[in-house]
Amino acid sequence: VQLQASGGGLVQAGESLRLSCAASGRTFSSYTMGWFRQAPGKEREFVARITRSGSVTIYSDSTRGRFTISRDNAKNTVDLQMNSLKPEDTAVYFCAAAAWSTGVPTEYAYWGQGTQVTVSS
Repeated sequence: VQLQASGGGLVQAGESLRLSCAASGRTFSSYTMGWFRQAPGKEREFVARITRSGSVTIYSDSTRGRFTISRDNAKNTVDLQMNSLKPEDTAVYFCAAAAWSTGVPTEYAYWGQGTQVTVSS
């Protein structure tokens, strides 16, 4: 499966952004989809994931309550709605696909190219 992330940009603290990831291929619904982020000089960090049917969503402690992950299996898309953004949310955000529900980056087989999110204070 090929993934294409979009929607990043520059916003001020407290504002919102919506990221979208479009997937190619007919097997999108067979993958858990995740969002990760990586800030300069830091390791790639789990943000959120959603199971194949969309029935279960899991968030990191730092994003729970502010971010919402959703998917549309008919359209092969997974979105990340980010509210109340903070400067520490600044990073390159990646969408990824895994065969099972996991928050471990190395267990995701497919990755999008990343989209930059910058939050100014």
